[in-house]
Amino acid sequence: MGTAIALAGLYSNATLKLIGYAVLFKGMLAGFFGTIVLSVMMVVKSTMGVVPELDPIAMLAEMLGGSTVLGWIMHFIIGSVVWGGSFAFVHSSLPTHNSVTKGIIFGIGAWLVMMLVVMPMAGEGIFGLVIGLAAPVMAFVLHVVFGAVMGLAYEKQISTAQPAG
Repeated sequence: MGTAIALAGLYSNATLKLIGYAVLFKGMLAGFFGTIVLSVMMVVKSTMGVVPELDPIAMLAEMLGGSTVLGWIMHFIIGSVVWGGSFAFVHSSLPTHNSVTKGIIFGIGAWLVMMLVVMPMAGEGIFGLVIGLAAPVMAFVLHVVFGAVMGLAYEKQISTAQPAG
C-alpha cells in the first residue's frame, strides 16, 4: 500500500529506499527516547514554575484546535517521527564522528525551526520573545538535551547492529 503511504506522507518512497526502513525506524526510536527525556524536563520545569509561559503542549493543542492530549500526541509525533526520522536521514552528513555531538547539532537546528517557524505561528513572535527572553534560552537547553539523548540512543542502536570487526 504505497509503503504505508510513505509513512503517512512524511517520507517519500525514494527517501525510504535511500536510508532504509531499519535505519529510519532506529532514528524514530532514538527521537522517541529524546522526546521522553525532553517531556520529563518540560513537566519538571512547569512543576517548578520555571518559564510557565513556555508551554509547547498548550501551543500545539491551541494551534490544532484540540485538547492537551492532542498536543501531547503531536509533540511525540514531531519528536519521534519528524525529528527522529530526519536525524536518521542526515546523520551521516552531520559534522563529527560522535553521534551525541551530531544529535546536539541537530537539536539546535530543531530549536531554530521552533524559534523561527513554530513560535511565530503560535503568536509568540520570533524566538518566542513575546513570552520573554527566558523562553528561547529554556527551549535551547531542552533541545540540546533532546538532541544529545537522541544521538546517544541512535548510536547505541547502530553500534549494536554492526558486526564486531
